[in-house]
Amino acid sequence: MTRKTPEQLRSARWFGPDDFRSFGHRSRMNQMGYSAADYVGKPVIAILNTWSDLNQCHAHFKQRVEDVKRGILQAGGFPVELPAISLSESKVKPTTMLYRNFLAMEAEELIRSHPVDGVVLMGGCDKTTPGLLLGATSAGVPAVFVPAGPMLRGNWHGKVLGSGSDAFKYWDERRAGAISDKDWGEMEVGIARSYGVCMTMGTASTMTGLADAIGMTLPGASSIPAADANHIRMCADAGRRAVEMVWEDLTPAKIQTEGAFRNAIVVAMAMGCSTNAVIHLLAMARRAGHALSLEDFDAASRKVPVIANIRPSGDTYLMEDFYYAGGFLGLMLRLKPFLDLTQITVSGRTWAEELEGVQVYNDDVIRPLDNPIYAEGALAVLKGNLAPNGCVMKPSAAAPHLLRHSGPALVFDDYPALKAVIDSDDLDVTPEHVLVLRNAGPLGGPGMPEWGMLPIPKKLVKQGVRDMVRLSDARMSGTSYGACILHVSPESFIGGPLALVQTGDIITVDVPARTISLDVPDAELERRRAALPPPAPRYERGYGWMFSRHITQADQGCDFDFLQTDFGAPVPEPVIF
Repeated sequence: MTRKTPEQLRSARWFGPDDFRSFGHRSRMNQMGYSAADYVGKPVIAILNTWSDLNQCHAHFKQRVEDVKRGILQAGGFPVELPAISLSESKVKPTTMLYRNFLAMEAEELIRSHPVDGVVLMGGCDKTTPGLLLGATSAGVPAVFVPAGPMLRGNWHGKVLGSGSDAFKYWDERRAGAISDKDWGEMEVGIARSYGVCMTMGTASTMTGLADAIGMTLPGASSIPAADANHIRMCADAGRRAVEMVWEDLTPAKIQTEGAFRNAIVVAMAMGCSTNAVIHLLAMARRAGHALSLEDFDAASRKVPVIANIRPSGDTYLMEDFYYAGGFLGLMLRLKPFLDLTQITVSGRTWAEELEGVQVYNDDVIRPLDNPIYAEGALAVLKGNLAPNGCVMKPSAAAPHLLRHSGPALVFDDYPALKAVIDSDDLDVTPEHVLVLRNAGPLGGPGMPEWGMLPIPKKLVKQGVRDMVRLSDARMSGTSYGACILHVSPESFIGGPLALVQTGDIITVDVPARTISLDVPDAELERRRAALPPPAPRYERGYGWMFSRHITQADQGCDFDFLQTDFGAPVPEPVIF
C-alpha cells in the first residue's frame, strides 16, 4: 500500500508553504500556544463532537473526547475538536429528523472548510449517526465513527427496564389504572441510570450497529456499553486508527461500497431493527452513490431471520446482555452465510479477517440461524392504493392477529386533533378500527416526527386492548412496538392517498402479501382529490423554508435533493488564499 508523505497531507496546503497566507495560518496557531512542531507535517484530525448539556445520551462525550485526543497524539497526529449540533432525541422539537440534514451539512462543511486530514465522528443519539456519516461521506476524507454506546439496564422493583419500550408499556398500564403514581415516579428515576443511548434495539443502537456493519466503526465498537471501561479504550483506539487511515488514504468511498450497504441491510433484519433504519440507510447509500430501494429491504426481510433477542422484538434481553453474549461481532459471526466477508472496515481488514476467533457466549441472546426469534419479518414493505410508493411495518413487534386485518378508519388530521380526543370515554372506536394519522410526514409534520405509534384509545386500554392497526405518514421510535404502519409515501401533505381517507372507510392490510388498500372506488377517490384544499406552508423563512423546498420523500431517504451524489458537479476543494 502506498502511503502518503507529509507534503501530501491536506493540511499542508494551509500550513506548509513559505508564503504570506501560510504565515497567517501558522501565526494564528501560535496565538493558541501551539508551535509548528505540534501540527506541521502531521495528520490533523478533526473530532466532530455532538456533546451538549441537553444531550443525555452524549453526556460522557465531554470526557471521551479527551480519550480520542490521547489516541491521536499517541499515533503522531494533531487533534482538533470541532463542536457540531447535538440533536438530543428526547428534547429537540418538533423532531430531530428535521435537523438530521442540518447536521449532515454542518459536518460536511466543517470538514471541507478546515485544515484537516481526517475525522473522528462522535455520535450515537438517533439522528447524529446518520447525520455525521452523511456529511463525512460527502466530504470524502478518512473518517472513523465513535458510537456513544448503550446505557446500562434500567431497574424498577427488581425488574429490568428497557428505555422507551417499557415506558410505553407501563404508561398504558398507568392509563388503565393498573399502576400507581408512586410506581410511575419510581420508574422515572430507574429507567435511565447512566449516560449512553437507549439500551433497547431502538434507532440509536440500530444505527450505530449499521455504522459498524458498513465498516465505519472499529469492528464491534457499536455494542460496547457507554459506562464500560472498554468504551474508553475504544475511543483512544479510534483516535490512533484515524491517524493511520490518513497515511493510508482510506476514505469512506473505499469502505462504503454497495456490498457494504447490502451487508448492513442483512444485519438490520437480524437485529430486529428500528423502522427508522430504512430511511437513514437509503439516504446514506444514495450519498455514497448506490441506488438502494425499499424493495431491497423487503427482499432481505423475507430471507434473513431475526436472531438478536433484544427488546422490543425480543422478550427479555437488552444491549448490555447483547454485549456480554458476544456483541456485534458475535452477531456478524452467526450471519456469515448472508454476508459479503470481502468488504473492509476502517481497520483496513476484511470482515473475514475480523471474525477469526470470534465466539458467541449465550445462544439465547444471539440465536443460531436454526433457532431464530422470527424466521423472517423484521420489516415489511407494503404497497397499494394507499401507499403507491410504499410504507413500512415491523411485523416482529406486532400482535400476530393484526398481520391480516380489515377494519374501518378513524381519521385524525393532525397530532393535536388525536391527542385532544384519544382519552375520551365516549370516543366511537373499537379494537377493529384502523387509527389513521395524516399530515405527519417530511413536509406535513414538519420533519416526519415519531408520532406513528398512535396511542391506543383509553377506553380500549381499560378493556385490556394493547395493540391495534395504526397507519400514518409519520415515523415511530425504534423502541416502540405494535401494529404500526409508517412512512406512507407519498405523504398526505402533498396530496398522497392518505389525504383522501375518511372515517368509516374500510382499510385492508395483508402483511404476508405485502399489500395495503383503501376499499373505496377510484371515481370517489378522484372526487375527493379534486376537493382537497392546498396546504398552508409550514415555514416561510430560514432553515425550515429551505427544508420544505428540498426534502425528498420517505421512500427516497428524506435527504435534501441538492445534497445527493447525482445533483450537480462535485464540490471543489477550497482555494487557500
